[in-house]
Amino acid sequence: QVQLVESGGGLVQPGGSLRLSCVASRSIFSINAMGWYRQAPGKERELVATLTSGGFRNYADSVKGRFTISRDNTINTVYLQMNSLKPEDTAVYYCNARQIYAAGPYDSWGQGTQVTVSS
Repeated sequence: QVQLVESGGGLVQPGGSLRLSCVASRSIFSINAMGWYRQAPGKERELVATLTSGGFRNYADSVKGRFTISRDNTINTVYLQMNSLKPEDTAVYYCNARQIYAAGPYDSWGQGTQVTVSS
């Protein structure tokens, strides 16, 4: 199990940028996949971006070309660079760590950070 702490959320105007950070309580080098999810009011939590230990990136169609996920294993941190933000990007953003075991996957979640895109 790993504890995750997100930061970097806030209020930004449409077209602006934010960078979210997620610091893990232990090394993320061997964690199978790190990711970002979001949940808007009245909606289900949805995948935003994931990055596997092998370097494979996956993005939701709605953020492709605007968001970039990256990781720095030396400081146990995962980032989400968000550019060209839109009002529909408004949500609570959650960091996720997924470890695959023989018995199945195990997910750890952060507490979330609010992103609000509004003029």
